[in-house]
Amino acid sequence: MGKTVERMRANPKADWQIVDVEKACREAGVACMKPSGGSHFKIGNAGGGRRLTIPARRPIKPVYISLLVRFLDEEGVK
Repeated sequence: MGKTVERMRANPKADWQIVDVEKACREAGVACMKPSGGSHFKIGNAGGGRRLTIPARRPIKPVYISLLVRFLDEEGVK
């Protein structure tokens, strides 16, 4: 797992932004799809399968960071 995910794991309550979520997904080899009309990013395989939805509000709530870390642990390729 990448440095960003490890930092999120250590401190989910930090002031995380959506750019940090995108970076963590890139490091883990998981797609982070921007909203086409709404305000929620979709994390997962672009072709389908399991997905996690994260609101793009700033800062992102710690519960979503914890869910993201768990999701990347389970779904991450790298």
